[in-house]
Amino acid sequence: MNDFKADVILGLIFMTGIFGFISGEFIISTVLFASAAIYSNVNLTRRLSK
Repeated sequence: MNDFKADVILGLIFMTGIFGFISGEFIISTVLFASAAIYSNVNLTRRLSK
């Protein structure tokens, strides 16, 4: 997966988390923010190890 696709996926997960937070879905938004953070760290670690 190239960097653009990874950035788009990360952005979509983050924006969905913000929308869930505004809507009052705090558990779902927390899970989405956590998954965005984990995905970002895994992606960054994978880039640095190459």
